[in-house]
Amino acid sequence: MIDKDPRDWYKKQILHLENNLSRLSNKRRLLAWMRLLSIGTAFILLCLFWSSGLLVALPVFILLLACFLFFVAQDLKNTEKIRHTELLIAINKSEIQVLDHHFTDRPTGDELKPASHAYAHDLDIFGKASLYQYCNRTTSEQGNRVLANWLLYPTDNRTILERQASIQEMAGKMEWRQNLEAYGVENRVLQSTQQRIQNWLQQPNKFQGRNSWKLARILLPVIAFITLGLHIAGIMGASAFYSLVLLYLLISLAISKQVMPQYQQLNKIAREMATLSTSIRHIEQETFQTDLLQSLKSELGGGSHKASVAVKQLQAILDRMDYRLNPLIFLPLNTFLFWDLQQVMSLEKWKTEHAKDSEKWFASLSQMEALSSFGTLYFNNPDWVFPVLRKEDGYFASENLGHPLIPTSKRVTSSFASEGPGQISIITGSNMAGKSTFLRSVGINIVLAMAGAPVCAKRMISSNLKVMSSMRVSDNLEESVSTFYAELKKLKEIIDAVNRKEKVILLLDEILRGTNSADRHTGSSALIRQLIHHDATGLIATHDLGLAKLQDELPTNLHNYHFDVQVANEELYFDYKLKEGVCSSMNASLLMKKIGIEL
Repeated sequence: MIDKDPRDWYKKQILHLENNLSRLSNKRRLLAWMRLLSIGTAFILLCLFWSSGLLVALPVFILLLACFLFFVAQDLKNTEKIRHTELLIAINKSEIQVLDHHFTDRPTGDELKPASHAYAHDLDIFGKASLYQYCNRTTSEQGNRVLANWLLYPTDNRTILERQASIQEMAGKMEWRQNLEAYGVENRVLQSTQQRIQNWLQQPNKFQGRNSWKLARILLPVIAFITLGLHIAGIMGASAFYSLVLLYLLISLAISKQVMPQYQQLNKIAREMATLSTSIRHIEQETFQTDLLQSLKSELGGGSHKASVAVKQLQAILDRMDYRLNPLIFLPLNTFLFWDLQQVMSLEKWKTEHAKDSEKWFASLSQMEALSSFGTLYFNNPDWVFPVLRKEDGYFASENLGHPLIPTSKRVTSSFASEGPGQISIITGSNMAGKSTFLRSVGINIVLAMAGAPVCAKRMISSNLKVMSSMRVSDNLEESVSTFYAELKKLKEIIDAVNRKEKVILLLDEILRGTNSADRHTGSSALIRQLIHHDATGLIATHDLGLAKLQDELPTNLHNYHFDVQVANEELYFDYKLKEGVCSSMNASLLMKKIGIEL
């Protein structure tokens, strides 16, 4: 359990960060004056000591110019700290908004939603006001995908337990989590960047493995500087010198032409490399206790082989290659140092040393981000619990289970259990009484549980289960699919999974709604018997009270629950609490009267 009040912690953190921001802003003003003073003093003293000769004036000027450059460097560092602090303040304010259940402006994850999935659409896993939107604190596209996959695909019990322990540890690292998020926000790491790097790593080296290029890398600059020295010494005339310089330039540009494909592959990713290096260093510097977090950290290497150092080296090489964007700098460097050749040799050396490692770095960071997201979820909801896993099939039990996307002030919880395979729960009730919301509460908490995350309940025990649902069914005019046929397709997927003895829990809401009442009842009854025969576990919400009578036929396998409604002075009152037995109060006729249907 988390022993801190999240709202209080965020408010204190904002106050602390705002004080830091004020201090950094004052430092920025001071550094601005120091820059102005140092450069101004440098020129004044240069003028004053000019008459004493260069041997006196020049050292004084250089000293003060060095001071100026020092203050510039300090200002750049201070500006980075200001930007980072501002991001941290924004993150803390955003978390307070989430506590107030205002989170629909966050990324929806719609691009990660599968076209067809067993439960994603029915349970609001993606989209506006979705589970992904509520949980997600990842910043890289890789982290987005990892979190989405954890919510879409249940994992094994061992992995769940490892994640549970890691998430509990993550929840206690409040400042560390927020710093990781802030580093990622500064320059988001994209999937396309990783793909560009992977494509480049898979290509053979064109320069590094050839002795001729290794020799040229040394000899060409040596020859160019010997030429320059001879010209300065007056041994070589201007015409010969400039002719050779032109030749060196043409040679260097010919080499650059061969370098360009690699440069274009990796162009404009230096900023993302800076983010990747900073984020990875943040992980490397932290101490972790749980096996999973230690394992993810170990993927980043150690000692002189740290991933953050390697990524920083790649960033530095790419920065040096970008000198080509300034011809006044690039042309002299390329002419006398054969700059592109030097950089591509360094680039291919880096590839040789790290080709097998980079994929692990991205994977480690993305999983850390996903675990950090669930750590924030647990910190924000300290009354939630981690479910206990059962080895037996088809078991689910919960106490005070609620829907995590409903605000605490409006959330109504219920307790429910389905003990073992071949157990079907029929849930009857009035319109708007809470049947569908309860099914989604069960489903979305199982999704969280199978991802290793905490759940919105006082207590929960569950087998390893995959949710399969048929709740929101719509037609598809483009594919000429009617609502009824669309539902039949979903039910066939469910039946096939049950026949394969998959470990699923079924959530069915008003099945076979697209046909007449007689066929609907007959088909629903047959389906329930078939599900029980194949040891399925599920919950079925229905208005068909006739289905509840199947309990007389199947007393050990079918259980009736309901949500009811109270009517007073022709007004409806719901308590949204799950109760045992069959619903005896319906509200459809009253609702029809209210809209003007004369019954």
